[in-house]
Amino acid sequence: MIRQLTKILGPQHARALHVYFGWLVVYSVVQGVAMAFLVPVLKALLSGDLGEALRWLLLLAAIVAVTCVARYQQTMKGFALALVVLTTLHDRLGSHVARLPIGWFSSEKVGRLSRSATGGTMMVTNVFAHLLTPVVSGILTPATIAVAMLFFDWQLGLTAIACTPLIYLTHRWSSAWIGRTEEQVDAAGALASNRVVEFARNQQVLRAFGRATGGYAPLEEAIDAQRAAGGSMLRQTFPRLLAGGLSVQLAFAALIAVGVVRALDRSIDPIELIALLALAARFVGPLAEAAGRSGLLRMAGNDLERLSAIFDEAPLPEPERSRPVAAPGEIEFSDALFGYQPGAPVLRDVSFRIAPKTMTAIIGASGSGKTTITRLIARFFDVDAGSVRVGGVDVRELSTEDLMAQLSLVMQDVYLFDDTLEANIRVGRLDASDAEVREAARLAGVDEIIERLPQGLNTRVGEGGASLSGGERQRVSVARAVLKNAPIVLLDEATAALDPENERYIQGAMRTLMSRSTLLVIAHRLPTIVSADQILVLDGGRIVEVGTHQELMARNGRYTAFWNERRRAHGWRLVEAAG
Repeated sequence: MIRQLTKILGPQHARALHVYFGWLVVYSVVQGVAMAFLVPVLKALLSGDLGEALRWLLLLAAIVAVTCVARYQQTMKGFALALVVLTTLHDRLGSHVARLPIGWFSSEKVGRLSRSATGGTMMVTNVFAHLLTPVVSGILTPATIAVAMLFFDWQLGLTAIACTPLIYLTHRWSSAWIGRTEEQVDAAGALASNRVVEFARNQQVLRAFGRATGGYAPLEEAIDAQRAAGGSMLRQTFPRLLAGGLSVQLAFAALIAVGVVRALDRSIDPIELIALLALAARFVGPLAEAAGRSGLLRMAGNDLERLSAIFDEAPLPEPERSRPVAAPGEIEFSDALFGYQPGAPVLRDVSFRIAPKTMTAIIGASGSGKTTITRLIARFFDVDAGSVRVGGVDVRELSTEDLMAQLSLVMQDVYLFDDTLEANIRVGRLDASDAEVREAARLAGVDEIIERLPQGLNTRVGEGGASLSGGERQRVSVARAVLKNAPIVLLDEATAALDPENERYIQGAMRTLMSRSTLLVIAHRLPTIVSADQILVLDGGRIVEVGTHQELMARNGRYTAFWNERRRAHGWRLVEAAG
């Protein structure tokens, strides 16, 4: 747990964490010593020796004072660490995940990240504020008392020590089971959270097919599974917590039994026995509290492991200094091999070169690897073999900031932030002047949208750009690319699903981009393909043909078949049946 806490808090707080544990150990041991001093105090009082009792009371008072100081120190340092978690953990998580490859952010992992960043954070603060002290002191304080009992009466001391394995094994069994059931509850909760988000995001589709009011089966199943997991945990947890408490009470009963037997055969003074049994009661008290908190601590340990696992995710390695870009706008793949899963390559031996300020179209069947090529250029992932170069430099030799400075991405799925239209365009280049923002908006056809909005550029577009149509959001995305003015623009063809008006605006913006940047387009429309300087034909993760439209048509190969199929599809129309 110390290793995980160090990872979560960060190396700069490692010393504070060890100091906290040091004070916690001191407090727990000194508390046990203070309790052990009750024996001579009680013996003296019950024997009527007030002077002896006073001397022991003074020593006890001194030990209690030390205990109070240690308690104060460990409490304040624990709260300080809990405050560190509350104030810095989200920032550290954000900084870490911002360096992870984009491919890491699957819906499952995003759901896990969200759950750990909320409930996990609070659980870690509870570790310092409420859980570690009773559990650690509940172990060390009785251990100190058991050692002290050896000096007062070795038989009672050995009885206390002999009970330790039973208590330990019972608690370990109980907390391990609680930990496993908590993992099941957490997994069911994460799945239910993902299904809620899925249900909310897909309301348009669900309502279109009348599924929003009649229930959404995946969500209902996930909620039922979460309810069942929670009920199962309650049913299975309580008996095990009771077993842990029972083991502590059995230890106390064993101490009483040994004491009574020794008193009956007159091998121990009754007054001393009373004092030792009072100490035995203090022996089981902290153990009972530790038993009550051990399950919670195990659950917190699961949260620590999940948070620690996020910090264990390795970011893509970056160079200390980027190599200078030698050929801005150039893209080159050399024998690139890549797969999302080991042993299942998506791209195989892909090699091509794109000259600066040219337009290249990539075509191929669904799943052939078109989008994967753009992801490797943007270094969402690293190739398994071969290399990807941007501007004449391997992308692994460029920092993320320097690589992104070379690229603009325009994809079909456009996300706009819940901010003004101007702020969403400025994402392309934050330091752009107002005139540059307006010029980018004009080139992308956004100025026509501005004229219709009540506050022009200062109109808020809503979460995800909800107040704009899909085509209008696409225009804003293109305006970002125009404003950024990067040497390379990657497009998952932005006009594939647009109406003629939005397509006209975006085609005009693309002509502007072609005049000053290298364009790599995942192409679906025939006019875009024909106008490309170079066409890459992908099939089964390999480039099977490269050339211009005329060159590829002359070969009568895969491209020709693709072209003829697209022309037939383009010419196909629905007609109303006569009569």
